[in-house]
Amino acid sequence: MTTFAQKPDYSLYSNAFGYLRQPLNFEPQTSDADVVVIGLPFDMATTGRSGGRMGPGAIRQASVNLAWEETRWPWNFKLSECLSMVDAGDLVFDCGDQADFTSRVENFATSMLESGKTLLSFGGDHFVTLPLLRAHHKQYGKMALLHFDAHTDTYSQGSKYDHGTMFYHAPKEGLIDVEHSIQIGIRTEYEQQGHGFKVIDAATANDISAQEIVEQIKQRVGDMPLYVTFDIDCLDPAFAPGTGTPVCGGITSDKAMKIIRGLKGLNIVGMDVVEVAPAYDNSEVTALAAATLGLEMLHAWAVSHNKAPK
Repeated sequence: MTTFAQKPDYSLYSNAFGYLRQPLNFEPQTSDADVVVIGLPFDMATTGRSGGRMGPGAIRQASVNLAWEETRWPWNFKLSECLSMVDAGDLVFDCGDQADFTSRVENFATSMLESGKTLLSFGGDHFVTLPLLRAHHKQYGKMALLHFDAHTDTYSQGSKYDHGTMFYHAPKEGLIDVEHSIQIGIRTEYEQQGHGFKVIDAATANDISAQEIVEQIKQRVGDMPLYVTFDIDCLDPAFAPGTGTPVCGGITSDKAMKIIRGLKGLNIVGMDVVEVAPAYDNSEVTALAAATLGLEMLHAWAVSHNKAPK
């Protein structure tokens, strides 16, 4: 059985190859891992500052700060004892070819899901979520979407490859059900008439408790298969400066983690964290936030799928 790697006596800056120091496995479909981590080094759909292609590496590097913990506070179990995981490295595609990247993401994700794995994906710009949703739809049918972001990404005027149009296309392709989907942290302009998604904007999210937000999420999602996507610019730039389109007035990393923890019990089928651009980061705080959110998602997934001890 592939389990979490034994905790070696490494320093925080050495041998940080896999996420949370997990083993690299470039043929993950043959492993017995529950969860496969994949990096998607793509930023050719950005409309602002590029650099998201370097995000997966930065997230892995920052994750060494989390790897030494056996029991992640405030969870009461060791993830290493109930979850097996491998890191498949970064997706390889023809450099500069957006169509090739899109098809390779969908094909890779499809093969992982068909082999019984769950994916935790690190971007890359937010466009990467669209081919991931296409693959997950093949396995789970129409899904609910929990979307953390400063932007709705429902804009119709973008190009075919645009990190602001994924959730305009996804409902039209029948991948997600907007009536069971919810967006958290929005604080930029969007067409509200006919929007479909429930929105808890950033100002509201900052004024109410994390528990109130969780209750609204659970009421909205119900028992549908749930895909969770977290654009790091949902966080205020004070907590995540290293991103392509930062917007003031976002939520704190503390509130985001509390919300993610509250997802336990929901039918989480896929997860991603995107838009980390390390060239604009300060002291790796954005990469650390992304790595930590991924870890919280893994704990919530483990509880939801009865992997964690009762």
